[in-house]
Amino acid sequence: MTREELRNAADSLRTAADAAGAEARERLEAQAGKLDDHAEADRGPDHGRLAHYEHVLSEIADEEPDAADRIETALDSIRAYRETVEGV
Repeated sequence: MTREELRNAADSLRTAADAAGAEARERLEAQAGKLDDHAEADRGPDHGRLAHYEHVLSEIADEEPDAADRIETALDSIRAYRETVEGV
């Protein structure tokens, strides 16, 4: 289930990319690819990496209001996954 949240986030970012400008589209697709990689890896991302994703995605959402809702959906999935990560 927890890795499914990362896949959901990646899917949401791909949908958001469709509504974003060219530069933001590339950034969102890159972030989606990274989340897919984490979903398939032996170990998922740690709190620091997840915080980095949240920061980057929040910046993009501020710059791309047409994509902001789907980015927020991705952030919700990342936060749900983050609740399952041990540590901080």
